[in-house]
Amino acid sequence: MMKRSDILQTLQQQPAVDVLVIGGGINGAGTFRDLALQGVRVLLVDKGDFCAGASAASSHMLHGGIRYLENGEFRLVREALHERNLLLKNAPHYAKPLPTTIPIFRWFSGLFNAPLKFLNLRDKPGERGAVVIKLGLMMYDAFTGAQQSMPFHKVRTKEDALREYPQMSRNIVATATYYDAWMPSPERLCLELILDAEASSPQAFALNYVSATGGSADSVLLTDTLTGDTFSVQPKVVINAAGPWIDFVNHNLHSETRFIGGTKGSHLVVEHPELLAALNGHEVFFENADGRIVLLFPYLNRVMIGTTDIRIDDPEQAVCTEDEVDYMLKLVSRVFPGIHVPRSAILFRFCGVRPLPASEAGRTGAISRDHSIRTLAADETRGYPVHSLIGGKWTTFRAFSEQAADTALRDLKQRRRVSTERLPIGGGDNYPVTDGARALWLKTLQQQTELPLAHLERLLERYGTYAAVVAQFISAENDAPLTHAPDYTRREIMFLTAAEKTETSADVLLRRSLLGMLGYVTPALLEEIVSIIAAVKGWSPSQAAADLERTRALFIRQHGLAVADPA
Repeated sequence: MMKRSDILQTLQQQPAVDVLVIGGGINGAGTFRDLALQGVRVLLVDKGDFCAGASAASSHMLHGGIRYLENGEFRLVREALHERNLLLKNAPHYAKPLPTTIPIFRWFSGLFNAPLKFLNLRDKPGERGAVVIKLGLMMYDAFTGAQQSMPFHKVRTKEDALREYPQMSRNIVATATYYDAWMPSPERLCLELILDAEASSPQAFALNYVSATGGSADSVLLTDTLTGDTFSVQPKVVINAAGPWIDFVNHNLHSETRFIGGTKGSHLVVEHPELLAALNGHEVFFENADGRIVLLFPYLNRVMIGTTDIRIDDPEQAVCTEDEVDYMLKLVSRVFPGIHVPRSAILFRFCGVRPLPASEAGRTGAISRDHSIRTLAADETRGYPVHSLIGGKWTTFRAFSEQAADTALRDLKQRRRVSTERLPIGGGDNYPVTDGARALWLKTLQQQTELPLAHLERLLERYGTYAAVVAQFISAENDAPLTHAPDYTRREIMFLTAAEKTETSADVLLRRSLLGMLGYVTPALLEEIVSIIAAVKGWSPSQAAADLERTRALFIRQHGLAVADPA
């Protein structure tokens, strides 16, 4: 991996690039990897860290979108199910099967509502009964076809359901269970795409904390947001993958657009053993009293609760409000009326803006979750086309990235060399999927590194087979557990800093690890992490102090955590 300073120097010496990708979320990262594999000279930039915006604020689901069926979005559902199954194979370390249960409160409700929605004759939420849900799940199963890799759905009677979920509401008439998938760490999946891209081609460069701040006839002005320095590159094609910020980027490139009409969604991560046990290992996916589709799911011995859907104009203003917290805590009682989740159980809150297309739909849930490309053609004031990637879902990122890459390749008059359809991602390469293969893999790595087996098992869970590289680094010198988060070690944090484009302590806490998401961040841990990063990066005491204060403020403002020392 090239150092940041080396990439900056290379671009200043050779500013011409075939494609500039603006936005390092999942769509930008996927497009970057695809283009790198085609031998294109491609630069990816993000104004913040990679996967720090909308892509970091998802529900951590990889799903086909059963609720899109009633909107007639059959192509999207079929594509999403196909891509979900590919991810289970290409990234088994970060894509995990998840049984999902729908509590059903009516038998026949929604029989007329669903077809009216399909015909665009109704735009109001309406409760879906057992018959409608059964028909939808039959279609959902059929769409997976020969690629079916998980069990088909089952509908259980009220009696059977309550035996499996004894704390579920007695008001249900049945439950339906089907399989989708989830991601423990979407940020790492995004990062590994970027690292894979750079490893695949010496002509692929990725820079976080670099913003596109201006444009001219043949160039785009970039600003290093860490130093304030500016430089220009000369692209033949620009891919605008800035998600909720797409229109802001186009404005900086002297084009006024209204492509995005984003909605914000907030989530909570809570520590609540009773609720965790009540879920019985399943996501519970249901309609809240207001018709909003919401979810509860077991997340690494925690529970994630989500989500809201509120229109917002400026993504910089997206935070999880106290009203949203009230809404999410209250929704638990619709399914588990005997379980109370107090505010004190909240470990982490997060919020992001979905990059949905601008829409006049009266109800946010009716806005399509499909993806599209909007093109600003080259003209006399700007000699390169700008292709804006609108919408999209985590599940379908590979297909959307392929579409974006093919669009750029047509502009460049180049042919595709490599397909990404069957290409492993990062630590998904040669991932041991059976117990025997897993045991052999761990035993071999233990012989090479002499690290304890339990430590290697944790690394395999976190990084897939990429854990071999992490373990080799850890074993090269003496190591010790972190004082304030002993499941991680000092050299592991050093590796994440030195080898994964880390520029701030927030990068480590929120995106290179799950320390933030799982609620481990305390004032003492923050200071410990900053001290390790500072030593690796050679920060002065003032630089370390400034980083600590920025991260402290970020956790308080964005994630509702009191990480300041008590007065």
